[in-house]
Amino acid sequence: MDTFATRSSSIDWKCRAATRLSNGIIELTVLTGGGHLAEFRFLSQTGIQSPNVFWEAPWISVDPTDNRLPELARVYGEVEIGRFLAGFTGHALCLDRFGEPSTEQAAAGLTLHGEAGVRNWNVMQPANTSEAVCQWNVRLPVAQLRLERQILLGNRESVVYVKESVYNERNNDHLCHWVQHATFGPPFLNPAECTVGASAWRGMTSPSGYEDCSLLKKSREFVWPYAPREESEEAAVDLRYPFSTKRRGFLAGVQMDPSRQVQYILAVNWKLRLGVGYCFRQQDFPWMAIWEENCARSSSPWNASTQARGMEFGTTPMPPGPSETFPGCELFDTPVWCTIPASGTRKMQYVIFLVKIPIGMNTIENVEAKGDAIQFYGDHGDASLSIPAHGCEAFLSADNAPDGTIELQQ
Repeated sequence: MDTFATRSSSIDWKCRAATRLSNGIIELTVLTGGGHLAEFRFLSQTGIQSPNVFWEAPWISVDPTDNRLPELARVYGEVEIGRFLAGFTGHALCLDRFGEPSTEQAAAGLTLHGEAGVRNWNVMQPANTSEAVCQWNVRLPVAQLRLERQILLGNRESVVYVKESVYNERNNDHLCHWVQHATFGPPFLNPAECTVGASAWRGMTSPSGYEDCSLLKKSREFVWPYAPREESEEAAVDLRYPFSTKRRGFLAGVQMDPSRQVQYILAVNWKLRLGVGYCFRQQDFPWMAIWEENCARSSSPWNASTQARGMEFGTTPMPPGPSETFPGCELFDTPVWCTIPASGTRKMQYVIFLVKIPIGMNTIENVEAKGDAIQFYGDHGDASLSIPAHGCEAFLSADNAPDGTIELQQ
């Protein structure tokens, strides 16, 4: 039997329809309902201890077609919010809205974070194949957009290549949000053993705080990773350390380093010596929204017992209020939305990776996609570690037209 056999197969994940991709090194599970990336791990045959690195919703979650959805949506909050939370886990795609809908949008059928996360996606090619690749599509009728996503696991790599394409059915340009809601949490991400990192530059805390339990001051500029603490005029919170203060949460938007063409985010469990991260193009996703829920929300389904850290890279720094769509034109001289041209298509792409960190490497200060590898740099600026990632630099190159025409070799 080939230890490194590749496959794509239809499975049930916690009673939800899903596709699991495996290449003998890693496996990735993608839900049909909402398109959520639900599970990502090293396979046990690698000898690496690897829990699911994505956050798993601790409450009952269902697909958009499940007959329990209406009841759960009501239990989990206002219906337009509860519909999203009832299906949300792991990495969600927020399209074409990031944040809560306005009253008018909710009446039209929009939910928290747009339509993509609450629609059933269609598998476009046979889910059961001997290749670690799959393609989905979904139509967003309110936004009048059509989305296609292709996911490929690199051959004998711990790297995932993702391409997303959105077609605008309207005869006029469509302004929208396009955000990758990557979310981490226990048991992988915890306060005692973990850090997060990013090629971030400067940020702004949320103007509305975090309900009545914000860890950060409202509407304050800061330089990554230190953000102003709510109860102090001088103290700062180091955002690289998750879940530092229980019963508090926060929301902030951070501009990615504009001097880079390719950005990264990274979460590391130093006890497991395990890291997960993303590399993506500045031209696609110039922002990261940082969200942390640390047992702060007492309402259902949070129940004052949920820990989640969102490192949400996208076209928008943070969710606007329900009455806002695109507040202001720019922040830090950078647009806060993207445009899908009239009757046209926009495509974006990124990679996800898992990395086993060797003993003796105790910090990672930078991550770069170079040639056929992803390289990790320690505190002395040297490339201390690399993992194979065939064609990753070309895949993420700003020299490539953003129509994502690169063909990957398996």
